[in-house]
Amino acid sequence: MAKILFINPTVREEDVPRHIPYGIALLAAIAMKEGHLVQVYDANAWRLPINTISEVCQADDWDAICIGGLTTSYNYIKKACKLIRQAAPQATIIAGGGFLTSMPHEMFNWLPELDVGCIGESFVTFPEVLKSVDNNDSDFSKILGVIHRDASGKSHLTNVRPNIHNLDELPWPAWELFPLDIYFENSASLFSEESFTSKRRMDINGSFGCGLTCKYCWHLGTTGDMLIEPNADGDNDVVFTYGRNIRYHSADYIVAMVKHLHETYDIDFAAFIDENLMTMDVASKGTWLKELCAKWIEAGLQPTCRQQGIEHDENCTGVHWNGTSHAGLHRPATLKLMHEAGCTHLVYGLESFDPNILKNLGKGSNARKNFNSIATCLDSGIKPIPNIIIGFPEESFESVRNTITAIKELGITAKPHFATPYPGSEWYYQYKDSILEQYSGDLEAYIMDLGDASKITAVISHEFSALQLLGLQQIVYLKDLRLLAQSEQHWGNAQSLTQPVAAPKVTFNLKPLREAGPLAIPVMNVEPVAIK
Repeated sequence: MAKILFINPTVREEDVPRHIPYGIALLAAIAMKEGHLVQVYDANAWRLPINTISEVCQADDWDAICIGGLTTSYNYIKKACKLIRQAAPQATIIAGGGFLTSMPHEMFNWLPELDVGCIGESFVTFPEVLKSVDNNDSDFSKILGVIHRDASGKSHLTNVRPNIHNLDELPWPAWELFPLDIYFENSASLFSEESFTSKRRMDINGSFGCGLTCKYCWHLGTTGDMLIEPNADGDNDVVFTYGRNIRYHSADYIVAMVKHLHETYDIDFAAFIDENLMTMDVASKGTWLKELCAKWIEAGLQPTCRQQGIEHDENCTGVHWNGTSHAGLHRPATLKLMHEAGCTHLVYGLESFDPNILKNLGKGSNARKNFNSIATCLDSGIKPIPNIIIGFPEESFESVRNTITAIKELGITAKPHFATPYPGSEWYYQYKDSILEQYSGDLEAYIMDLGDASKITAVISHEFSALQLLGLQQIVYLKDLRLLAQSEQHWGNAQSLTQPVAAPKVTFNLKPLREAGPLAIPVMNVEPVAIK
């Protein structure tokens, strides 16, 4: 069987490592189930110099070296691929994940070291690729869901790989391959008392995809949204649609997995990394979360503080948990059940409180639902964690004012993220020409600049520049309507200047310089010129 090395790229270098890579851990478990020999180099956990990759790649005769992640990992992946190819010329380099699926041909052009890549969902595709590697077969053209090269190096996509139907067929992730102690050291978060006192938190995934069509979000083949169609050059390429194939694990699968984690690793907190728990609950007609909560309690995972109705303290046992929610889809009765089972906080993508922005966003919510969702969630005992964004295409002073007014009344303090057109999202395709213009035609420079939307990259706001958005971010964070009003007045005054403004044109009279010698200072003649 093949010797497989997985490399987990460094992500969010400005923060400590917090999340075991669920996708890599799952694919590693699948490879092990097929009989392959698997090791992991977790660069994100160890945070060693990147040249360490060379030593790792030379530590064994790897048949395949696998690397993948989100687009925001591209900087590390690009450097890593060069080192991998130099250190392990015999290995097949396999890529996967969102960074590749969102723009496969571009990535194969920028990363000539890659041999083959898994596009979209890889649970079936990846084992087939490994089988070819094990058989020394470099012809991947008959495998669905891959990008590969021909003899000339040109990249080709095969037809789309259908998603699996029953998620419960998947094994549990191979957590044992990762340096868990590093992740456990960074378990605490400030979202709730229970999460702040957590000593051993682990992520779990209960579902894949989301039923919403938010223009800033991407799904990258996990929800039946991806097609393979000829592009302008006649080559197969990815096309993302509004197609949705909502899938979720059974409550039995999830609870059994969490119980295993509790008994094996003594976890005290489970963080659901699902895109949105409430969309899954709607897809199940309101039964999924209720069943999950009931079986969580039945399995003895309910925290003792919730069981006894007392304040949480260091003596509490059991497993608390958190997840994501939606302002227009949560139900008070369901939230109360979730709290009883141990849910501590839910992340709400409120984004904005402006009616026009919310209407065009594809979020399926409105300003009233956003506003009421905070009190509804708090009434259940669960803490709502709001996410705010500015810099939408329709952003205006009025929309910013609507958001500040709402968060002031709700008592929310949030430093907003910036609306960012990530590859694979509707915004990316809509504003691609503008993105290229902002990065002097260099698309790769944009990809390398992408982060977690807390920094300015490509601006898609029709009214505000990057400079203005940076100022508005601070104004929203301070909830300062006075500064907003002053900024709007200044902006309005600038817009009202319709007459050309004279500016000096500087020319140099070089005659005195020539006459006086090399130490003389040239005389400047200033002439007015209109700015057009």
